[in-house]
Amino acid sequence: MPDYILEMRNITKTFPGVKALDNVNLKVEKGEIHSLVGENGAGKSTLMKVLSGVYPSGSYEGSIYFEGEECNFKDIKQSEQIGIVIIHQELALSPFLSIAENIFLGNERQSKAIINWQDTFSEAIKLLERVGLKESPNTAVMDIGVGKQQLVEIAKALSKNVKLLILDEPTAALNETDSENLLKLLLELKKQGITSILISHKLNEVSSISDNITILRDGQTIETFEADGGKATEDRIIKGMVGRELTSRYPERVPAIGETIFEVENWNVYHPLQRDRKVIDNVNIHIRRGEIVGLAGLMGAGRTELAMSIFGKTYGKKITGLLYKNGEEIQINTVSEAIEHGVAYVSEDRKTYGLNLIDDIKRNITLSNLKRISNNTVIDENKEFREAQLLRERLNIKTPTLGQLAGNLSGGNQQKIVLSKWIFTEPDILILDEPTRGIDVGAKFEIYSLIHELAAEGMGVLVISSELPEVLGLSDRIYVMNEGRITGELDRAEANQESVMRYMTGTGGTKRANNN
Repeated sequence: MPDYILEMRNITKTFPGVKALDNVNLKVEKGEIHSLVGENGAGKSTLMKVLSGVYPSGSYEGSIYFEGEECNFKDIKQSEQIGIVIIHQELALSPFLSIAENIFLGNERQSKAIINWQDTFSEAIKLLERVGLKESPNTAVMDIGVGKQQLVEIAKALSKNVKLLILDEPTAALNETDSENLLKLLLELKKQGITSILISHKLNEVSSISDNITILRDGQTIETFEADGGKATEDRIIKGMVGRELTSRYPERVPAIGETIFEVENWNVYHPLQRDRKVIDNVNIHIRRGEIVGLAGLMGAGRTELAMSIFGKTYGKKITGLLYKNGEEIQINTVSEAIEHGVAYVSEDRKTYGLNLIDDIKRNITLSNLKRISNNTVIDENKEFREAQLLRERLNIKTPTLGQLAGNLSGGNQQKIVLSKWIFTEPDILILDEPTRGIDVGAKFEIYSLIHELAAEGMGVLVISSELPEVLGLSDRIYVMNEGRITGELDRAEANQESVMRYMTGTGGTKRANNN
């Protein structure tokens, strides 16, 4: 007889115009790692917000039982008091406070309203040892990487005597090494009796680490099944998520590559604060019409810094080098000049740099090119609606209305809005930085199809991705970066995970593609 630590029965949650959860049922056994998967908008995060009290009792229908007792949480503090702790995809750490201060923020070690700093730091050291983080508790959070910040969040959860740990896309922003370390930590916590619910779009991680897997689709529970030590294949999970077999992760494509449309020559960029530190070192790349070019590299290799410095010099100082479009030198010193020259950049951080989360979908799409919907500086609202509606339909943005706030949509639909926004500028060169981060396989396929479509229309596309299979599956040609330099340039036919990894780690010398 299974010993369930959690039962959620017939959970229904409705937002204006949308039923996000429809009689969802979830059972989690004590001491297991239980994965919750589904397409963007399937209801995974909503269900966990119901569980943790972010959506309080009374705002949904159904029942929650934890350790056999019915729970009616009014807020997140009540759920934490009995040992349910959620770590959201966007980390809730204060960058200016120390690691120790962050761990006990809101849960201070104090006596008579006075913080006991000795206890704070001694207990922080114990918790950091438990999660395998060797940093000093005095270190400011802003001075450690994202992978280590994720471990601080888990240490913070452990400080609250967690029994059920919920992790929402914990490895979405991590490199491969940090992801592996985090998964090992979850297995170690399992040995200590801590139950975990893992929400992830990285299905290889789900199949390898889970005891049981629950699939949600369109706000409903589809099935729960045993992972069986990794025997639950990714294809098996995908079939449940999308309701069909996905025979290929990448759409078929016959490229029609034309002449060179964009060139970057002898590009050098220095760090904006450490003025003597060169971040981009003499980079030369080119993109042709109809070509999808991949840019691979380990975290810190300089991929995003290169993209942002090209896009209106939005990153870096002392930037030197030349830019050419259609063989003619151009100057791009601002974002406006980049847009005027037909260059668009989709940031890896859609919530901070890609969207206005408190504005509606229509405005988010059209803001990048107001001239296109204006007459003598006056916005034609009918034209604005028509243009936004066309892009909504083209990208299959799932929303009841264009008036929906961007912040209320799933990650996949938010990413489609960002893509729509830049497509609306009618670019010739589209730079995509981690275009499918935190997005499910169904939405990924749609975005891959769109990238193919844009390339077929003659656009030159540069794709930056930390997922090697994605770079290999999409690209006609691949540049590889290491420590700010281009170390390899590979044709599609000669590129594989081993060859790309050699150049990513700087062990493969330098290599240029044969077609140059």
